Amino acid sequence: MGQGSAAFAAAIKANELGIKTVMIGKNETNGAVLGGTCINVGCVPSKRLITVGKWIHDLKSRRFDGADYSLRNVDYAEIGREKDALVSALRSEKYDNVLANLENITYINEFGSFISSNTIRAGKNEVYAKTVLIATGARASVPNIDGIEKVRYLTNEEALSLKKLPHSLIVVGGRALGLEFAQLFARLGVEVTLLQRSNTIIPDHEPEIASLLHRYLGDEGVNIKTNIALSKISEYKGMKRIETANGTHFEAEEVLFATGRKPNVEKLGHEIIGLKLEKGFIWTNEFMETNIKNVYAAGDVAGEPMLETLAAKEGSVATSNAFTVSKAKINKDEVPKAIFTDPEVATVGLTDAEAHGRGLKCSCNILPLSLVPKASIIGDTRGAVKIVIDYKTHKILGAHIIAPNAADLIHEGVLAVKFGLTIDDIIDTVHVFPTLSESMKLAAQSFYKDVSKLSCCTD
Repeated sequence: MGQGSAAFAAAIKANELGIKTVMIGKNETNGAVLGGTCINVGCVPSKRLITVGKWIHDLKSRRFDGADYSLRNVDYAEIGREKDALVSALRSEKYDNVLANLENITYINEFGSFISSNTIRAGKNEVYAKTVLIATGARASVPNIDGIEKVRYLTNEEALSLKKLPHSLIVVGGRALGLEFAQLFARLGVEVTLLQRSNTIIPDHEPEIASLLHRYLGDEGVNIKTNIALSKISEYKGMKRIETANGTHFEAEEVLFATGRKPNVEKLGHEIIGLKLEKGFIWTNEFMETNIKNVYAAGDVAGEPMLETLAAKEGSVATSNAFTVSKAKINKDEVPKAIFTDPEVATVGLTDAEAHGRGLKCSCNILPLSLVPKASIIGDTRGAVKIVIDYKTHKILGAHIIAPNAADLIHEGVLAVKFGLTIDDIIDTVHVFPTLSESMKLAAQSFYKDVSKLSCCTD
């Protein structure tokens, strides 16, 4: 039940195992047609727009002397059409064509609901299955504040389909989605104010990383306000007004809510079979099993972290566990997460606070990116790398990066966490010079030495 990353990974695995499978596609995420959220209204279109925004920003910032940085015009409508063409092409290549080549898979483009734990109604069809995987995803969650039902607002879906840019924008939410959109629109010339409920943006990240990102976004004109509790929203003559609990107010042409996601469970008929929910999401154990025999769940509908790659992993693991002797588990400590701001933020494993919360005695060091020669070469020294290690064994418990291309750089940290590597293993590994990935080695060396006093290639 589903048609996104978890469902496709499960279908591909089932096809490999020779299992006859029906994929029942529809869910409540309006823009998520075949392929699900990521390809249609998530990762692909947003990162395309972010890339265009970065290119425009790089031209305007004139990072290097001796070059002509003229930028005569930005046609946002054309940028949008090109983005839509990319989405369409990738959906065709990666989903339509893939589905057509899965000989054991039948696709039904309908909502699915349980008649029993083994029988699903899908439109006019009744489908009996030995095993059911629920992978219906999630959609934007908007807070139920006074006046919300009378106001036209944006979520990620509407924000990605705008035909023209607003003059001003309020972004509600200071985590990954809100920060990415805030910087994107600010770089395209929109006046952006970001409102965050907690006392810091990305509150589940290392505080040093959050502080640096706050500063970098502020430097680009994003007006970030923290400790903001919304009380009312209204609309008058094309302007939206948000009132807060402390009596302040903010106005803008558009309001974008990036305040989390809620699971697509309303049409499942989960009550009929007694499916257990937890905070609205489908409960699963470590094997992706629900509380109902032979019913599994994977992806965003099963809760945090909501990541395309994790959803795919969960879908594949659930299918293997259902139809083979495998009893695979997913260790979420090994799963990397990224925020595609500029500089990017990427993290894997435990933060300092999380390590202490588990009773681990740890040690941490943070390396400014200014100490990495490649950062100076590319003319962008914004950022830092923080490593969390076990105090006694020097095993790497977590790696946290804010830097250009951090989402690419994090994978050395992922392998370190997954396989229990130590900082000595990283130091002993020869890295290419000059690269930003050398920052991991320098951060590891910083536990032993003052790296600001080392030559470029000191082992």
